[in-house]
Amino acid sequence: MFRILVVRLGSMGDVIHALPAVASLKHSFPHSRLSWVIKPRWAPLLEGNPYVDEIIPFTRSAREILATRRLLRRERFELAVDLQGLIQSALVAACAKADKIVGLARSQARESFAAMFYSSTVRTTAVHRVDRYLELVAAAGASNLLRTFPLPPGKPEGTLPDGPFVLACPLAGWGSKQWPLGHFAELAGRLKLPLVVNGPPDAAEILGQIEGAHVHLSGIQGLIDATRRAQSIIGVDSGPVHLAAALGKPGVAIYGPTDPASHGPYGGTLQVLRSSTAITSYKRRAADPGSMRAVSAAEVLEALEMCPA
Repeated sequence: MFRILVVRLGSMGDVIHALPAVASLKHSFPHSRLSWVIKPRWAPLLEGNPYVDEIIPFTRSAREILATRRLLRRERFELAVDLQGLIQSALVAACAKADKIVGLARSQARESFAAMFYSSTVRTTAVHRVDRYLELVAAAGASNLLRTFPLPPGKPEGTLPDGPFVLACPLAGWGSKQWPLGHFAELAGRLKLPLVVNGPPDAAEILGQIEGAHVHLSGIQGLIDATRRAQSIIGVDSGPVHLAAALGKPGVAIYGPTDPASHGPYGGTLQVLRSSTAITSYKRRAADPGSMRAVSAAEVLEALEMCPA
């Protein structure tokens, strides 16, 4: 049996962007066994995935790293593909002692020295992350490329309105990618439908500051369920907006410092709003330089009203 190892440790948006590439690998080698190394936090995104035969959790503890190393060497993989481009992810791929280890070229890897651990490097030309991952696996031998996003159904968590609602996920890993909470409050007061704001359990206090919104706290499964049930979505450049795009939901994605051409919602169901004054930057800043604030609630409302019901 042909054994394939995929390494993409996180985060939510990047794991979702990698789903078509992994499906393409499995589909191209129909009698293969595909294993995915991922951090436990993001493993629920792979639940029930028909293209993933084994989920290998990765943690940073020394004991777990040694256990993962022993497991990878015991499996005897023929092909390992590092979709992350970090030294850490490249080391995980190298631990498998696969016949072929494929990753991004040094000039494109997030950490250039990661390329030292690959037996074959690929320089991609695509702009969007989804297409870049597809290029990478094509170079690794995937002959049938699929643009599919197999995601679990999710599970209800917390309470949601009985009827139609608009779902928003205001939080992001960088403060500079977040739309002001006051804008969300203004939007909640002007929407015809309830505005539900989702976040993890520890976000109750900050989400509670959005007047007029229904706070919904959940983990990944609850977020997936709420996204599937929502009539439309409002998001920023964070995992939940990429989840919504993968599920084909209509809505609005608000962008500022990051470039939607490479990091935007994939598939075209979400309309991107970005100020003409926005400057592309991937510095992890805590504060918005002004480009997110420049997108008004009125603009978002107008875009939402154009979404299919």
